[in-house]
Amino acid sequence: GPCCTPHPALCLQEWLSRFGYLPPADPAAGQLQTQEELSRAIAAMQQFGGLEATGILDEATLALMRTPRCSLPDLPVPTQARGRRHAAAPPTWNKRNLPWRVRTFPRDSPLGRDTVRALMYYALKVWSDIAPLNFHEVAGSTADIQIDFSKADHNDGYPFDGPGGTVAHAFLPSDHHTAGDTHFDDDEAWTFRSSDAHGMDLFAVAVHEFGHAIGLSHVATARSIMRPYYQGPVGDPLRYRLPYEDRVRVWQLYGVRESVSPTAQTEEPPLLPEPPDDRPRKDVPHRCSTHFDAVAQIRGEAFFFKGKYFWRLTRDRHLVSLQPAQMHRFWRGLPLQLDSVDAVYERTSDHKIVFFKGDRYWVFKDNNVEEGYPRPVSDFSLPPGGIDAAFSWAYNDRTYFFKDQLYWRYDDHTRRMDPGYPAQSPPWRGVPSTLDDAMRWSDGERRPRAGRADSASPRGRGRPPEGSCQEDGPARCGLGGRRPGRVPESLPEAWPGSWLAQPRPAPGPWRLPRPPLGTLSRDAHAAPLALLGVTRAS
Repeated sequence: GPCCTPHPALCLQEWLSRFGYLPPADPAAGQLQTQEELSRAIAAMQQFGGLEATGILDEATLALMRTPRCSLPDLPVPTQARGRRHAAAPPTWNKRNLPWRVRTFPRDSPLGRDTVRALMYYALKVWSDIAPLNFHEVAGSTADIQIDFSKADHNDGYPFDGPGGTVAHAFLPSDHHTAGDTHFDDDEAWTFRSSDAHGMDLFAVAVHEFGHAIGLSHVATARSIMRPYYQGPVGDPLRYRLPYEDRVRVWQLYGVRESVSPTAQTEEPPLLPEPPDDRPRKDVPHRCSTHFDAVAQIRGEAFFFKGKYFWRLTRDRHLVSLQPAQMHRFWRGLPLQLDSVDAVYERTSDHKIVFFKGDRYWVFKDNNVEEGYPRPVSDFSLPPGGIDAAFSWAYNDRTYFFKDQLYWRYDDHTRRMDPGYPAQSPPWRGVPSTLDDAMRWSDGERRPRAGRADSASPRGRGRPPEGSCQEDGPARCGLGGRRPGRVPESLPEAWPGSWLAQPRPAPGPWRLPRPPLGTLSRDAHAAPLALLGVTRAS
């Protein structure tokens, strides 16, 4: 009969009416749906859902109707007068700065509050990255976009129906106080980066609902994020890009974003949990039994690079994690096939980070690659073949490049090599003639420029002494690790740029003994130079 149950709470006519395929039935007026009207509505629903429009309620149609979906209608609700639909102009916000907040959080969920807030941030950022809309989180009730996790009837005309069925909805822009508000069904098993096929990926659903919150309606396009049916996870929130059809639709409403918003520049991106990865990685190096390809001081912290991986050492000489992270997942824009780097340094002129590999180099602002890279190292007037080491010295605002027994001195402000280079014999006594890499190092005194020491790692000396890793005690090696139980076993690899976006801290005291100091023969006024040998921590 016509009253089937694609979801236990709804009959066929109610389902078709709820999502815009039939006008609401009016039994009081004696106006019920005819079989012909039902057939037309089923055909319209099938066509919108990507099925063959037969008008027959077959198994494929019922399966689609059982698919979890958004609460909002797919089509403008027709009027009773001849079923005519009136296409109104798409609603939009008449302002571009839209505050948001999560007012209520999911109960009994494995997702913590910080994770929920982070997922909301990145789901909104998907839209603000391409359209001139600026979203910022606020704590008060003045938010234009209020986010709630609710159950069943929550007094907005769109009741939820338990697990499955309708999972979320958002209100389109308007003058009503609910405009922009977004509600998620708290009966759903919300997940993030989960292998559980039965859960609802919160990020994917949030991107869809925030599309409604800025004025987009449902579409039938199979690849669109605005398709009404849940399509599963969409991937890493830090890398997700809207399908072309959705980008065009939001551009039609608001235009194209041409520059980064002031809000986006000042707001710290929140931290997301790292993706689960239970697959053993055979190429992962061990920090205590490897030579390093490159070392660098970035934002006052030390980075050690080996192969595709790196370790990060905090300013108090503690490892962030005993396990290394993958470079390309932290610095977005490095090629996936990049198997190692030759040198890395942070420019003193603008604090951007420069990576070298062979005849190419990349420039990063925080952890995002600048447009137009990679470029050839000939930009620095360096010869082909790559470099062995590089570091930027804050004392004289010069960058030093090393290759075999030669070194160059480069001015990052004028983007020119200083006259007289390359030269032999670096200006620091005691430095070996060939280097693996070099970096600045703190001398423990709070002098922002002249007191900041610089370090060089002799070729072949980047390996800790034998026996420096204690199997039955603190895992310290030369990288200052804490006891294994006090640090995470893996570093968040898909880390947003909140830490990198911070100003570089003034150097502070190191907890371990300073490396031995060398003496400057020229080029500086007796500022100390530390030879970086990776040694066992005491």
